[in-house]
Amino acid sequence: MDNTSVHNLAIEETYQDGQIIFKEGSAGDWIYIIISGSVEISKEVAGEKKIIEVLNAGEVFGELGFIGGLKRTATAKAVGVTTLGIIDREFLDEEFNKLSSQFRAILVAITHRFKKMLDRACDYTTRSEVRLPKALSLVFRDRESFVRAYTGDISSGGLSIRTENPLPPGHQFRLRLQVPGRDDPVQVHCEVVWSRKKEEATPGKPSGMGVRFCEISDNDLRFLKQYVSQASEDG
Repeated sequence: MDNTSVHNLAIEETYQDGQIIFKEGSAGDWIYIIISGSVEISKEVAGEKKIIEVLNAGEVFGELGFIGGLKRTATAKAVGVTTLGIIDREFLDEEFNKLSSQFRAILVAITHRFKKMLDRACDYTTRSEVRLPKALSLVFRDRESFVRAYTGDISSGGLSIRTENPLPPGHQFRLRLQVPGRDDPVQVHCEVVWSRKKEEATPGKPSGMGVRFCEISDNDLRFLKQYVSQASEDG
């Protein structure tokens, strides 16, 4: 029996080869099933695309957004001409609400834990790059005002910020980083990976936060990679 026949579908959509179904970080809680074709699932890690998996006919994706109320944790792209079924939302809500509140809470907790594990795995991949211990001036905005701070170290995929008022993990923000060799600052959209408050600091681990780069222009990324590489060689 066709796997798609067991799902209540609200509508079918066809995507052309290379067409984006949804992007990482976007809002959305539709669940899809692949009727024909394939879907590439990828994440942005240190400014580079990393393919997680290629899904084929009969497979379901997008469930984390529905169950956990999360933003999209990856980008989905059609491989070849691909037809998708969108599972009926009214049916999903009805079935989900039939579960006990305790079991629904468990499912939500699992999806959030999975996202954290995925983010940490990506951060570990980023840390395989050269991290340069360097104090560079930067500006970012917290909940109330603009904050001037300095980096503790930096790579082409992320950096640590020395501050007594770090933002919480998962918080996204923009920063302007002043890098030697450029008059204009490098502008990056970031996400906090770890955070250490003042009362948690130790002599070897000062207060601050570590961030990964979510969005950076190709020109800024090339410049940053060249700077980190050259500064590391110069010692």
